[in-house]
Amino acid sequence: MFAGKTILVTGGASGLGAALCHVLSGCGANIVVGDLNLDKAQTVASLLGTSAGKTHAIGFNVGDPVAAERAIDETVERFGRIDVLLNNAGTDVTQSIDELSFGDWDRVIRTNLYGPFLMSKYAARHMQDGGHIINIASTAAKRTWPNASAYHASKWGLLGLSHALHAELRPKKIKVTAVIAGGMRTPFLLDRFPDINTETLQDPVNVALAVKSVLQLPEQTVIPEIMVLPMQESSWP
Repeated sequence: MFAGKTILVTGGASGLGAALCHVLSGCGANIVVGDLNLDKAQTVASLLGTSAGKTHAIGFNVGDPVAAERAIDETVERFGRIDVLLNNAGTDVTQSIDELSFGDWDRVIRTNLYGPFLMSKYAARHMQDGGHIINIASTAAKRTWPNASAYHASKWGLLGLSHALHAELRPKKIKVTAVIAGGMRTPFLLDRFPDINTETLQDPVNVALAVKSVLQLPEQTVIPEIMVLPMQESSWP
């Protein structure tokens, strides 16, 4: 089903992004690994080299309008098409609103919200025969906790953007899905919270498999939102 399809994964060099690249590459798709860190993106792309599909790495900032458009254009130039865009790149800063600087607020919003807007805007132009945009949100788009105002604002905004694009792009045969992912064993959490109980977190591959299942649905069906939670994490819902 994925053979000949081209999938661009932002934030593809680590964590859930890398898991998505490996799972979807294993299904025969052409994978473009997009990441702020080109070296790491190239490493992931090289590890996918034994799969049936082809790979390519692009280093860019999703929140930069010029770089975002260039990444989409480069993907299409390389493979002739883009079928799936996975807006996975994300960042966070754990600070109270009193401590939070405008620069950090701007960085989080620019990556987590402006980035998916820009990438979706430019990718949709090339999905003439239908396509799929998947936005990786978080339970942070459904609940809140202290010292994460920028992250919550970005993820609540991303969920709203995703549903708005779902409504807007359906007539163009473009599916849009928001993935509400619960805690995962990824550097995003483990590097910042070394004392976290990893047994309550899920393997990012599990979320990648859920994304794969959404992409495998018949073209007559779309899922606007899906929540994927670890069994042992009990704080949500």
